[in-house]
Amino acid sequence: MKRFGLLPRIILAIIIGIIIGKVAPDWTVRVLATFNGLFGNFLGFIIPLIIIGFIAPGIAQLGKGAGKLLGITAGIAYLSTITAGLLAFFATSAIYPNILQVDGFLASFENPEEGLLSSFFTVEMPAIMGVMSALLLAFLLGLGVTFVKGDTLTNVLVEFRGIIEKVITAVIIPLLPVHILGIFANMSKAGQVETIMSVFAKVFILVIILHLVMLVLQYTGSGILNKKNPFSMMKGMLPAYFTALGTQSSASTIPVTLRETKKIGVRERIADFTVPLLATVHLSGSTITLVSCSMAIMFLMGDTPTIGSVLPFILMLGITMVAAPGVPGGAVMAALGLLETMLGFDQTMITLMIALYLAQDSFGTACNVTGDGAISASVDRINKMTS
Repeated sequence: MKRFGLLPRIILAIIIGIIIGKVAPDWTVRVLATFNGLFGNFLGFIIPLIIIGFIAPGIAQLGKGAGKLLGITAGIAYLSTITAGLLAFFATSAIYPNILQVDGFLASFENPEEGLLSSFFTVEMPAIMGVMSALLLAFLLGLGVTFVKGDTLTNVLVEFRGIIEKVITAVIIPLLPVHILGIFANMSKAGQVETIMSVFAKVFILVIILHLVMLVLQYTGSGILNKKNPFSMMKGMLPAYFTALGTQSSASTIPVTLRETKKIGVRERIADFTVPLLATVHLSGSTITLVSCSMAIMFLMGDTPTIGSVLPFILMLGITMVAAPGVPGGAVMAALGLLETMLGFDQTMITLMIALYLAQDSFGTACNVTGDGAISASVDRINKMTS
């Protein structure tokens, strides 16, 4: 079963869910709705713990390597992530009103929750704290540890992160296909799934295009700075791109990314530092996907997002992406709290978001690691200029 990757399982779950919704009796869908209710409540419980478990040790460990090189690398990575988010916002704002249509009208169908069958029972799983409290506590712990140089607390935070990563890899990720199956079965029963599937295809294509545009921007900037042909540099990073498509993990692709980054002219000692760091802190491709998918879902709900409402989300996303675990779907897991508190996503919207994100997670990862080469080259050049 391990050979049957997450993406095929997600696709299979969607197909089976649609079929069940079309042909199965109501009680079957209600059984799935009961599971979804339990899983959704558990997700609500675990989100604050994910935030603390990833953000706090991420900041603490970044602080331990404080220095000029770290500052330059993290600063460029953050700028790249924010640029990616803004690119996705402006592109989707201009394009979605024209492509997210059903029979010529803007896709503003009813809230999916209103037509869904209810579960047989629910079990309340209240979170130990709110998402914003978890964010504040994570920043307080992470920054505090860097100031007091608390090795003991850093180790505790790192071990806690290991527990949360285990929960994600052993519980949440394996059960996500079942959760998505249930959601699509219920939507199929309610007659809304055709609209959702048309959105999937359009969003997927747009996201891939935006990934390519972002890579061209990154390598153009780096090429100008280094006085090199940006497209030759991009061509040199293709092995890393295709490796990431297969592994679906920035961390697993580090050896290939490192080799190709050195081949495009980045000094060895710089690449050895920047590539492993960027595999953690630079997620421009994932940010494009998160912003594009969240914008699509808000459009479908009849909302018209503005820069005033989305910009704070993008700025926080740039920080939260540092916390994204190196597992398939890690970025969307780290962003769930922001989707809930800053964009007002409910459980159904979050599930749609997860499904949309996971459908192209490997392409986002490929964009991330390929962009790492451009940033490494820029860091190398800036470090030479300022030394």
